[in-house]
Amino acid sequence: MFAILRPAVVLTLLLSALLGLVYPLAVTGLAQTVFPTAANGSLVTKRDTVVGSSLIGQEFTAARYFHSRPSATSAPDPDDATKTVDAPYNAANSSGSNLGPTSEKLIAAIKERASGFETRPVPADLVTASASGLDPHISPAAALIQVPRVASARGIPEAEIAALVTRSIEGRTFGILGEPRVNVLELNLALDANY
Repeated sequence: MFAILRPAVVLTLLLSALLGLVYPLAVTGLAQTVFPTAANGSLVTKRDTVVGSSLIGQEFTAARYFHSRPSATSAPDPDDATKTVDAPYNAANSSGSNLGPTSEKLIAAIKERASGFETRPVPADLVTASASGLDPHISPAAALIQVPRVASARGIPEAEIAALVTRSIEGRTFGILGEPRVNVLELNLALDANY
């Protein structure tokens, strides 16, 4: 029996050390060397203060800022742990709403969100939540439709705000993957820095 048990214990200890210690340290070291910003959460700072991450959306509600895509994330209800409450951009509970296209609740939410815009049609990413509920980007069309509100709230000509949006558009990854997009946090920081 000891002849069978000894190799099993040695192999378990060896693999635990290799896969539980050596491999994670090697990958972490490589990431810190090659991609230090991404490895540390892609944090965004303003005057040496961390204000967010370029990978996780934030809720902006003031008229003077560009608004992010709706978020369907939730958190435990502080009054009743068996229930949840809306908690937009809660990275600890990334999820979509799981409401189907015929859901009356989803249709009502889309109509309510669209009612805040004078221009039609409203880009889909301003009235529907992403699958993760944490999307930090909106489409260029979703940013441009918000220009009149932001310009009016800040007292700045629409052309200047539209030019800032155009400069903030990120192209496709490697020129072929994904769609052009605008990072809302970075756009709002550029807005504050310029105006």
